[in-house]
Amino acid sequence: MHTSSLILAAAADEGYDTAFVPPEGVLVILGFAMVLTFMVLIMTRRLTPMVALILVPTAFGLFAGAGLGLGDMILEAIGTMAPTAALLMFAIMFFGIMIDVGLFDPLIRFITRLLGDDPAKVVLGTALLAGAVSLDGDGSTTFIITTSAMLPIYLRLGMSPVVLTCVAGLMNGTLNIVPWGGPTVRAAAALGVEPTDIFVPMLPSLAAGLVVALTFAWFLGLSERRRLAGSIDTSRLDAGTRGDGILGAPRLFRGADAKPGARANLRTGNLVTVSGSRSAVAVAELADPSDTAMADTMLDPNRATLRPKLIWFNLALTLAVMVLLVLDIFPLPYVFMVGAAVALFVNFPKLKSQADEIVAHAPSIVGVVSMVLAAGVLVGVLNGTGMVDAMASWITTVIPAPLGPFMAVITGVLSIPFTFFMSNDAFYFGILPILAESAATYGITPVEMARASVTGQPVHLQSPLVPAILLLVSLANVNLGDHHKKVLWRATVVSLVMLTVGVLVGSIPFAA
Repeated sequence: MHTSSLILAAAADEGYDTAFVPPEGVLVILGFAMVLTFMVLIMTRRLTPMVALILVPTAFGLFAGAGLGLGDMILEAIGTMAPTAALLMFAIMFFGIMIDVGLFDPLIRFITRLLGDDPAKVVLGTALLAGAVSLDGDGSTTFIITTSAMLPIYLRLGMSPVVLTCVAGLMNGTLNIVPWGGPTVRAAAALGVEPTDIFVPMLPSLAAGLVVALTFAWFLGLSERRRLAGSIDTSRLDAGTRGDGILGAPRLFRGADAKPGARANLRTGNLVTVSGSRSAVAVAELADPSDTAMADTMLDPNRATLRPKLIWFNLALTLAVMVLLVLDIFPLPYVFMVGAAVALFVNFPKLKSQADEIVAHAPSIVGVVSMVLAAGVLVGVLNGTGMVDAMASWITTVIPAPLGPFMAVITGVLSIPFTFFMSNDAFYFGILPILAESAATYGITPVEMARASVTGQPVHLQSPLVPAILLLVSLANVNLGDHHKKVLWRATVVSLVMLTVGVLVGSIPFAA
């Protein structure tokens, strides 16, 4: 049966009221064109990511014959993403409460004393922290903790938050191949092998990838050091770090009470003053070190939400939430729901205080949840119109037979763009088994194919289809296109280095 007939039958089984089914080649072109159009629009700042995630797939879905079935495709995809949206919503609320009550203030003071005011050390410290937290295999947790700890220091020094998102994304993507992480488990399940058999021989590749990522972090830090040379009056900034609080730490997740004149320069991360707003003070031109009321961007060490007497309870609650995340006993959204509810009840027992705290975090919650749900439009169109199936079928047919012995390396190279353009499920369960079956005829084992397939993860983690990266850029108040400009080529280099080292040490065969 022709692929178009299969797609039409699948659409009928799903109950989609499609207008027509284009030929497979047209679906392939539309699929790639849709993703590329989205990328161009957000990187050139023509549209915000949320708007692009809605309008671009809608237009291409109509071209692909979705017809009246377009709504059902999208609602089905949104239904699958609803748990992720709930997870991010309550995770933001939980960690936002912990920031407000002062749980992370000691950590920020310790990091500040350890790293000082050297941007290069701050960026390298960001990479090490993100790498350490990434060992739990959960990108959302990594980005929440890294941003909570490091963004205050970035804004305090006038450093670019885009550097933070770039470094955190690189480290998390590189470590995403751990055996308890999603990609390795998916590859193992799809090919019937053990996750440890995939991971252990990839340790040299992982080490090389981490070295490259840390090198990128160091040079990004040196670039920030040069950019900021002589522009920061550290003596005045240091005055804010003495005592119990930190001057210049951002009040993440706050925005409802922002003063009219405040806005942020998303390219540089510096705050700029407009309309004479007293609260929006340029970091490099801090007028008065005794002014700790930094409105929408700074943590006030004397803020009313501090709960120093409850710090041990809040620490225990946070550790309990982290343990439950690792044990995976309960669904993750439910864990954060309960954690946020307990944190609100204990720290803010009065009804009005609870309501105020919820409203305070609403802007950040709306920002990230709206992007996750909007991503459901892109996923729904890719799956519902058959674009993903057509792309998977196409890639397995365009590889010339003489290149068959090099299938493992080809799979590693293909994993870089394909895991960016589509979900891990689509790649590992749709494309990888077909590639592995073809490679088996040349004597390449499934486990070798699985190892090659995970080398593209540093790039995959930057995809707009990954909710965690949407969370990261939202927390850091960074434009997704700016993040991609800085991170994509670096992530590609890390992936190619991991693949090359795998070939050199023999865990991935260069040729059968």
